[in-house]
Amino acid sequence: MKDGAPTLAVDGRGLRVAVVAASWHEQVMGGLLAGARRGLAEAGVTGVDEIRVPGTFELSVACATLAPRYDALVALGVVIRGGTPHFEYVCQAATSGITDVSVRTGTPIGFGVLTCDTEAQALDRAGLPGSSEDKGHEAATAAVATVVTLRSIGGAARDTP
Repeated sequence: MKDGAPTLAVDGRGLRVAVVAASWHEQVMGGLLAGARRGLAEAGVTGVDEIRVPGTFELSVACATLAPRYDALVALGVVIRGGTPHFEYVCQAATSGITDVSVRTGTPIGFGVLTCDTEAQALDRAGLPGSSEDKGHEAATAAVATVVTLRSIGGAARDTP
């Protein structure tokens, strides 16, 4: 994994987690989803639902709808820079929207949205064979670790059903 990335080993048994994934860039998304599944399994999370949305822009509204029903969410998407301002608008909207949902609801959301200049950069971060990073795994593990941390300090009001 990337230098400086933390190694998080957490116990997520009994948690309910939803993975919300965009549909664009199928190969990259396949790697991100596989990494998230692996990260959740390693944390002992068995209550996992996967929800697909059309694109990265739609992640925020899906997370807002799902947040009250889950202990944590994992948002996965990819936006690759093109020749128009579309990249900046979608990246800003996704980042702000997902952050707002998490802060407003108190539901941790692992941020696995790749914002890359090229497809090669996205593939290198997707957790595929030969990739230098596994952002799906990192996002899933971060979401679970945040739930565990918040519960340890009394910051998560919701108990697992």
